[in-house]
Amino acid sequence: MDTNTDTLDQLPDDVAAAAFRRLVRHLQHRHDAQNIDLMGLSGFCRNCLADWILDAGYDGDKAAAREVIHGMPQDEWKATRQTPATDEQLARMKESVAKNRVE
Repeated sequence: MDTNTDTLDQLPDDVAAAAFRRLVRHLQHRHDAQNIDLMGLSGFCRNCLADWILDAGYDGDKAAAREVIHGMPQDEWKATRQTPATDEQLARMKESVAKNRVE
């Protein structure tokens, strides 16, 4: 296990939870940060966060998890916040996601 993981795992759960909630609220506020751009830059997006809370044991289904992260049903978020992806954004996302490691 690398040192960064050891340090991260030493964070108290309440501190990690508070930081996660702040990140989600930030993304809910910054809907101008499109999922496709998040994927292209960092290899994850709001939908990934929803999947991660499911993986962590969230009781709801995928739609409910996405509603938690988006702050509204995903269909509503897409209709009111999401812009069409360009070919360049899609290519950047594909390249970025290829860098993700599987844990």
